[in-house]
Amino acid sequence: MRVQVDVRTIHGSTPLCHACAAGSIESVKLLVDHGASINPSLTALTASPLHEACIRGNPDCVQLMIDKGALLEAFDIYFGTPLHAACAKAHFDCALLLLNAGARVNATKFHETALHHVARAERVDLVELLVEFGGDVNITDNLGHKPRDYTKLESPASLCLLHYESNPLSLQQLCRIVLRTVLGTRALELIPKLDISQRIIDYLIYKVP
Repeated sequence: MRVQVDVRTIHGSTPLCHACAAGSIESVKLLVDHGASINPSLTALTASPLHEACIRGNPDCVQLMIDKGALLEAFDIYFGTPLHAACAKAHFDCALLLLNAGARVNATKFHETALHHVARAERVDLVELLVEFGGDVNITDNLGHKPRDYTKLESPASLCLLHYESNPLSLQQLCRIVLRTVLGTRALELIPKLDISQRIIDYLIYKVP
């Protein structure tokens, strides 16, 4: 008797969605090995397995889903993209994995970006991460609000965003962002093959010394 590995609950979630939400990497691997869909069709009530891993803050599951071809821009009605979900829940490791894999840092849901989410969460580390990957601190949502408008006055996150609004990124930072944007999801594959020094390669792939 063949098991229906992609059988759905009444709300449309698959076993892989639940395994990613639970952070059970062994269950995730087992389901994938038996043909579970990495990108099941989404409904008004469901999120993708990658979304679920990001919402719950399970970086091992996030990386495995990315490696298996999960759609980085899959759109969930409630959160938006997986990056939106990771940032709304303030999961730094998950956001970093998505960005390094080529997720669009300025993707919008109702004109709201991941920076708007981390501003609400008052997470300076995530603000800095998103800006390093090209996050636009001046972009406005459907209410005309910039990310800084969602921070507390004079809070560390507010001051951090104000700094980036007032001080442009360096030329080398801008060049890195442009190159990573052009290469997209193949950046980590192609950059190490460039005929340049290892130090520059490490910088381009955001490798911390």
